[in-house]
Amino acid sequence: MNQLKQIHAHTLRNGIDNTKFLIVKLLEIPNISYAQSLFDLIPKPTTFLYNKFIQAYSSHGPPQQCFCLYSQMLIHGCPPNPYSFTFLFAACASLSSPKHGQKLHTQFLKLGFEYDSHALTALIDMYAKCCLLSFARKVFDEMLDRDLPAWNSIITGYTRSGDLVGARELFESMPLRNVVSWTAIISGYSQNGMYTDALQMFLRMEEEKGVRPNEVTISSVLPACANLGALEIGERIEIFVRKKGFLRNLFVSNALLEMYAKCGRIDMAKRLFDETGSGRNLCTWNSMIMGLAVHGRDKEGLELFHEMVMGGTAPDDITFVGVLLACTHGGLVKQGWQLFESMEKYFSITPKLEHYSCMVDLLGRAGKLNEAHDLINRMPMKPDAVVWGALFGACSFYGHVELAEKAANSLLELEPRNPGIYVILSNVYASVGRWDGVAQARKLMKGMQITKAAGYSFIEVDGSINKFIVEDRSHPSSAEIYSVLDEVSTKMKLLGSPEELHIEIENCAC
Repeated sequence: MNQLKQIHAHTLRNGIDNTKFLIVKLLEIPNISYAQSLFDLIPKPTTFLYNKFIQAYSSHGPPQQCFCLYSQMLIHGCPPNPYSFTFLFAACASLSSPKHGQKLHTQFLKLGFEYDSHALTALIDMYAKCCLLSFARKVFDEMLDRDLPAWNSIITGYTRSGDLVGARELFESMPLRNVVSWTAIISGYSQNGMYTDALQMFLRMEEEKGVRPNEVTISSVLPACANLGALEIGERIEIFVRKKGFLRNLFVSNALLEMYAKCGRIDMAKRLFDETGSGRNLCTWNSMIMGLAVHGRDKEGLELFHEMVMGGTAPDDITFVGVLLACTHGGLVKQGWQLFESMEKYFSITPKLEHYSCMVDLLGRAGKLNEAHDLINRMPMKPDAVVWGALFGACSFYGHVELAEKAANSLLELEPRNPGIYVILSNVYASVGRWDGVAQARKLMKGMQITKAAGYSFIEVDGSINKFIVEDRSHPSSAEIYSVLDEVSTKMKLLGSPEELHIEIENCAC
């Protein structure tokens, strides 16, 4: 920066015009205000310089300035070119301003630029980001030369809108794919909770020649591993990450930490947390606190929270979900209340539904059912199914019929076709011998033709995820699986009591 100021001073002293060079270099830094002051001194700026400023404001803001510059171009008779529109469409996307975008689109066509693939790709992206996917698809379909960026842009638009079927159809019809294409479909599945599909696409990508995942791909697939419990694949990804030096990327290291925490390998998560050191951000702290909390290591989770605050990192609402969960799992009612009340008092964070849900769960598990119900009645917002579900679960555990009925009625208003509510209410009645209530709950369930969905389990074997439901025979190796299961069952019966089985296991371990 100092060198550029020296060059500027030299040009002024010697009457040399290096303005264009200086502006370009200043925008690269970027020091837009300084560059703008030089630009304003130019009597007739070129299209090149206008484009440079439109690009800078589009990337660094404020994007509204792009439209002011475009208006200046037209007033001063400086003709825009396709690059002008590429950056202007990007500015519209940043502002989610479809009206501006449509007006510019009209001018773009009038000027005869409809064959420029770069500008058209920016236009597709703009329409997709402005939730006008049909407009984006029309532009894409009318393109004569659809290059890779255009394909990637429309696929990303479909995934962003949640239309994964449409995105997959486009993906499969691509003449050529690169890492951006694969990442778009993998991240789309992952962000929309379709973790099995995300993982399958990643494994398929690994078999593709000439394509290797980048940091964004890894950050997208690791949440799928975390939610499916695909530890073996996650461990294999870590080896690849370390080999490529991707661990320096905080998004990657945080995703890897969260994967280990969710897969139950808190030791590995803690190792990564310690390895990140001073590079930690709030997401790193939150993932580690949450991981410790859900695995019953409440004391460590709370200690980490205090270490974070003392170190100068301000918590957010996600942090407090983690610490309140730690209190819930540790049965720390007093500490939970203190943390809950400190949110607004010391950190100016207004408690949300999830914080009230944690508190209701904490009080409910501790047997303080009336206190939990009182808290629900004092909530500043309408309680959702999670809040009532926490109370309902606690009432079921402690056999509190009256509150269980209140919670069930509130839940049925929110989720009338949730079979779990009827089943749990029936169990509550059964636990206190209220057989008339059991019959009534089952009658209601039958009358509304509600059936309970079969539970299922995932198991990872040799890097492949297998899904099983009760008495499932869809697996290609089901004959061998049931043969082994029968053998195990027979041996257990021969061993007799659980005590004898425990002794046998200990002998095997020795």
